[in-house]
Amino acid sequence: MVRVLRSPLDSLSCALLPASCVLCGFPLPRLSSAPICDACWTEFPVESRPVCARCGDAMSAAAAPGSQPLCRACRMAPPAFVRAVSYGVYQGRMREAIHALKYDRLHPAARVLGRRLAEAIAQLAGEAPSDMLVIPVPLHRSKRTQRGFNQSRLLAAEALSFLRKSHPLWRLTLAPSTLMRLRPTESQAGLTPRQRRLNVRGAFSVSDRARVKDQHVLLIDDILTTGATARAAAQVLMRAGAASVWVATLARAQRAWGFGRGPAFADEGNEWLADTARNEQDFDRESSSLRRQPSF
Repeated sequence: MVRVLRSPLDSLSCALLPASCVLCGFPLPRLSSAPICDACWTEFPVESRPVCARCGDAMSAAAAPGSQPLCRACRMAPPAFVRAVSYGVYQGRMREAIHALKYDRLHPAARVLGRRLAEAIAQLAGEAPSDMLVIPVPLHRSKRTQRGFNQSRLLAAEALSFLRKSHPLWRLTLAPSTLMRLRPTESQAGLTPRQRRLNVRGAFSVSDRARVKDQHVLLIDDILTTGATARAAAQVLMRAGAASVWVATLARAQRAWGFGRGPAFADEGNEWLADTARNEQDFDRESSSLRRQPSF
């Protein structure tokens, strides 16, 4: 049970200007820029099951002592990123808070959510390089204009403000314009794993290769589901010369079946492998086309 200490000013303010939590609907005990009660902030679900050491997806069983558990997809088609971490599971209050930020434009929530993201990033301290370029997953300009902001950039900026205090020796530099989304993509929500991969295929490009070359990159997004977006973005960054790519998200959407469980997903690893090969072929064709273009 969460106990909230109320000052006389809080009591008077709430009596004169009553407000309710946007998540649970209960009256707020005190004024807050983000109208979410303390109890809801404590109800973010965390993953208790064993997870893949590479992408963070839930596993059916823990790995043998001394070994790292890897899901079927990461075993058969390793992603271009080294490791993906998240704060909690994309369910319940976590999901509702992210929706409040993204779709209801509850910008003040970004500060508290950014602190949670900072805790996720801190899992990489001591393992990831001490000097990293922080790149939020971009929105296409049409989506950014429609929404008015990029939630990944907002969360990244808030997370870095906390990490500068908690990890002052960790040099994390925000580079929000380095990665571009070349075309508007459909929302990934509701798409199958294969549809998600096709949706983001060829969607990203690096605007400043000189800045990325030989740099270690921390890729930031709000949610990681199948990993299609993170894989596609990481592959483009590595192609641009990045030394390594790491991924941190606020939430991980865990699928109860996991990779390789059940007949519907038995070939998930094979599909990742095939898509990776197709992406390589697309990149080679694009590079060849660019080399053939006349220079002026």
